[in-house]
Amino acid sequence: MARFEASLARASARCGLLAQSDADIISQACARASFDSTALARDAREAGTLAIAFVKALTAQVAAVSPEAARYVHFGATSQDAIDSAVALCLRAAGHRVLELAREVGDALAQLARQHRSTPMLARTLLQPAAPVPFGWKAAMWLAPLSRSLPHLRAALAEACVLQFGGASGTLSAFGERADALSLALAEELGLERRVTWHSARDGFARFGAEAALITGVVAKIARDITLLMQAEVGELAEPAALGRGGSSSMPHKRNPALSMLALEAAHRVPGLAANLLNQLDPEHERGLGQWQSQWLTLRELAAASASALAAMREVLGGLHVNAAAMRSNLERSNGLVYSEALALRTSRALAERLCAQALREERHLLEVVRGDAEAARLLSGAQLTKLFDPERSYGGAEQMIERVLSDWQRARESAL
Repeated sequence: MARFEASLARASARCGLLAQSDADIISQACARASFDSTALARDAREAGTLAIAFVKALTAQVAAVSPEAARYVHFGATSQDAIDSAVALCLRAAGHRVLELAREVGDALAQLARQHRSTPMLARTLLQPAAPVPFGWKAAMWLAPLSRSLPHLRAALAEACVLQFGGASGTLSAFGERADALSLALAEELGLERRVTWHSARDGFARFGAEAALITGVVAKIARDITLLMQAEVGELAEPAALGRGGSSSMPHKRNPALSMLALEAAHRVPGLAANLLNQLDPEHERGLGQWQSQWLTLRELAAASASALAAMREVLGGLHVNAAAMRSNLERSNGLVYSEALALRTSRALAERLCAQALREERHLLEVVRGDAEAARLLSGAQLTKLFDPERSYGGAEQMIERVLSDWQRARESAL
């Protein structure tokens, strides 16, 4: 808010609305101003807005230097101008940090996709074994929604972080014919895009909230998968180890997925925060009662939660331990049943179901059962069988999908710089 008031004074001087000397005094006072936060909070509660208490305290500090300059503190502006513009400045800084973290998460995923494009693992559908896939493909499937989300988040941030300047009722009535020039000068001083008054149009913040919640959910999906693959009986992935991380107060052997937990807990909070912003789209007339006043706290919590989730996953993915041997072992533990789709496609569904049932009943490897079946022998040669039970022969279009996602990510990354 001090930046807003200093910029307003400088912009007003540029437009001939006050002397440059008075603008300099206000600007200097804003730069060195200090406040009793407890007193401000108490006064803000009485006044109904922090801006009134803030402007009163700031005016007193300017008056101590120049009573004449103090007359022009906050001149022609309204409380919502100061607060909304201040929120836009704060959110811009926080949002850029969120974007930076999202890019780092995406880069780590892209590296995993490249590095493990041929590492076989077991896909799971409905939490049950499905078919072999490369781990690099799984990492690419984590990356794909992030590639789609990043440009939307950047655009929403740009739409949310704009100048609010409308004066008492929204028309800048105090400035007459110089209103347009002043709003342009103020936008330039603050480095914010200029828009028409949005006192009662809260769609920008709501849109940012929705996109921030969405990207937090995207990384929470990654965290959920990692926690499942990190279970001791699976053992395919592990978060990077660090002294004191993931321990238990009662069980010394524990290595809990503490970082993934941070992403998951944040993802449980952000939908409600985003819903708060969506629920604040109906202010009364030109300035609402109770809607925009609650957005400052909501946006702060939302940005912090998104950043927390992204920062946690950046650290996880940057040091993720991939146990390729465990991945292959879990594939083999299925006794070849994960190749049942390939078998059915090359013979018949009825035959594949009969052979799978036999393998389960006799607790034998499906390949062994197939080799001993006369009907299957007529349909498949030995070489064909070997290929059929090779995990890398089951990848289908995974390689092409990985490349497409990596290409999409590069474009999304560049667009969000």
